[in-house]
Amino acid sequence: MIKIAPSILSADFLKLADEIKSIETSGADLVHLDIMDGHFVPNITFGPMIVKQIRPLTKLPFDAHLMISNPTQFIPQFADAGCEMITVHAETEQHLHRTIQFIKKLGLKAGISVNPHTAVDFLPYVGDLCDLFLVMSVNPGFGGQEYIKSASEKIRKAAEIREKCGFNYEISVDGGVNAKTLPEIIKAGADIAVMGSYFFGKPAAERSELVRNAKNISK
Repeated sequence: MIKIAPSILSADFLKLADEIKSIETSGADLVHLDIMDGHFVPNITFGPMIVKQIRPLTKLPFDAHLMISNPTQFIPQFADAGCEMITVHAETEQHLHRTIQFIKKLGLKAGISVNPHTAVDFLPYVGDLCDLFLVMSVNPGFGGQEYIKSASEKIRKAAEIREKCGFNYEISVDGGVNAKTLPEIIKAGADIAVMGSYFFGKPAAERSELVRNAKNISK
């Protein structure tokens, strides 16, 4: 069954505590944290201090998606802030294998993300270490973009590599996920759907139904 990971990038930050609590009450599975530095992507969001402040608001696991340059420098800070998983971009790391090892040595789950233009050919060489493979189905940096259709083939290839090599990573999809695209990514092999504006664009009272309907699609 598909897991739902609302991204607080699209939340109302004036009511952030209530928004995070609504993630948990909706039946979603984890909290997606889009960390942007204005360098690797053309936007700035928030850092480990905010993550630490919101950590007590929910028992759901935090996945810090580091869309930043030099992520290794900041991994310990996000670990200390209470993240259970840290996801780094393959494009930012010359020594991706070592970075994933570093995350795992901290006792965290490790994820790898790729931008729309990046192929998945490297996965056989690091897939045994990672817990998550995150396919960006929009250009990273902003919410509310339309799904890039070529991402579906990338999801399928990641699923094929996982099966062929006997890996255990989950496949997550981030960008343009909504009622129209959700069936497509599930069919392609996604395990986790990151939802931003589609989730937070609904009133809090309707989010449980949204999550329930999304999970029913994958049954």
